[in-house]
Amino acid sequence: MRLYFPNMSYEWFISRRYLAAKRKQTFISLITWISIGGVAVGVMALITVLAVMTGAQEDMRDKILGANAHVVVTSAVGGGLHNAEATADKIAALPGVTAASPFVYNQVMLSSPSRVTGVVLRGIVVDPPSAASDIGRYLNDGMIAHLSPVYARNDVEEDDLGAMVEVRRTGIAIGTELAHLLQVGMGDPITVVSPVGGSVTPSGTAPISRGFYVAATFTTGMYEYDSSLAIIALPEAQSLFHMGERVTGVAVKVDDIYAAAAVAEAIQDTIGFPLMARDWREMNRNLFFALKLEKTALGIILTLIIGVAAFNIVSTLIMVVMEKTKDIAILKAMGASRRSVMKIFFFEGAVIGVAGTALGDLGGLLLCALLKRYRFIELPQDVYNLDTLPVKMEAPDVLIVSAVALLITLLATIYPAWSASRMDPAESLRYE
Repeated sequence: MRLYFPNMSYEWFISRRYLAAKRKQTFISLITWISIGGVAVGVMALITVLAVMTGAQEDMRDKILGANAHVVVTSAVGGGLHNAEATADKIAALPGVTAASPFVYNQVMLSSPSRVTGVVLRGIVVDPPSAASDIGRYLNDGMIAHLSPVYARNDVEEDDLGAMVEVRRTGIAIGTELAHLLQVGMGDPITVVSPVGGSVTPSGTAPISRGFYVAATFTTGMYEYDSSLAIIALPEAQSLFHMGERVTGVAVKVDDIYAAAAVAEAIQDTIGFPLMARDWREMNRNLFFALKLEKTALGIILTLIIGVAAFNIVSTLIMVVMEKTKDIAILKAMGASRRSVMKIFFFEGAVIGVAGTALGDLGGLLLCALLKRYRFIELPQDVYNLDTLPVKMEAPDVLIVSAVALLITLLATIYPAWSASRMDPAESLRYE
């Protein structure tokens, strides 16, 4: 059963009839469906890729902020910060700041009974656990509070000369990948070797070592942190690096991560030189710029798929015009204007574009939903810092893709429609 509308224009009526397949027009109908499918595939691919790139940005941001502060305050001239507690209190009183606490940051060597590797050692406030650090959310075993010196233990070990000595060990938190690399588990001993603050010998500065035990393990999901980050209590780090009351900087947590730049500017105005406040975007500028550039480049490349589909629409409409030469001549002989003829073929191309875009939107949203729910594409985490494809659909991306697809397909109808409108009815009917 066909539906007819009382107020339907004859241009739309004829265009709809041309879209309906007839036996002698099977080839043209097939090309029409191929054109619709081409637009749909292009739109679906573009929506999916943009959702994956957006998800990758969000996932990378969450992992970076999980192991780092939103804003970091350090000294621009080196030497660390003095009066860190007073500086942290001053920063914590600013609008938009939820927490601020001092930290120590340096590179060391970690050694277990079987392995040695270089890591970044971070000293944080653990008693009570600092609200400026989210590392507690990523713990697999243990507690951040167990890094406190009050949980230190004394182990009896054999030294290099074979004598039994007592070694004081404080808790340390390491990433799961680092634990696997060192082949250690909860409670196992670890030695931290620091080149900073060692004793001076005739051959140079001798590194100092201190015993720790694994009191907690964490997994941020970012291989770089899970394989090369270790955390101890702030007093232990200050003692290990002979910093006294000095710290490396102040870690700041804000209530709105997207306003971190404005908060960092307010902090800078408050603390002044030689202290320097940097937000998480500035500290990871190259990484996020690369991700944004990849998203833009992939979007432009995949838009070409829609462009290829637009050429299919052009070829389809040109073949329809050639097929309907006699019909066009009769319409113009009956008084149809050039504008009306253009409308007929413009409507036909618009239907192909709208149908392809709608099918592509549905396909893209469905594919993104499946990727997000079932996560059936796995990635090597040590290469991509992702264990699966992250997906986050954003309405502006879907709307922009749909608008671009519609614009390209509508532009593709202009030439065939214009060509049909320029047809001379006398010339077309001469040999009929």
